[in-house]
Amino acid sequence: MYPKIDQRKMQKMMKQMGVSTKDIPAEKVIIFTKDKKLIFENPQVTETTMMGQKTYQLAGNYKEESKDVEIKITEEDIDLVIAQTGADKEKAKAILTKNKGDIAATILEIQG
Repeated sequence: MYPKIDQRKMQKMMKQMGVSTKDIPAEKVIIFTKDKKLIFENPQVTETTMMGQKTYQLAGNYKEESKDVEIKITEEDIDLVIAQTGADKEKAKAILTKNKGDIAATILEIQG
């Protein structure tokens, strides 16, 4: 589909246009999303600079891990849910834990 292009000619043309690339010897790259981590071991990372702007290209195999977010539920949170709903302590704590510490969602769930 693409014509065969000599790599040296391609590099020379890119240099004339102000585009430069370099490989980055990365050992590990971790991308954090809202609810998971993507972990690339021994990836191929290329940095491209064009018109002063740097972009990075990442290639390789990855493994996916869920992010374990530590939720701290305080006695004050439990007391607030109890005061607003009249629920017992165990129920308030259980639903707060299920709702990952979201007090408003817990109150609405118990009331509704």
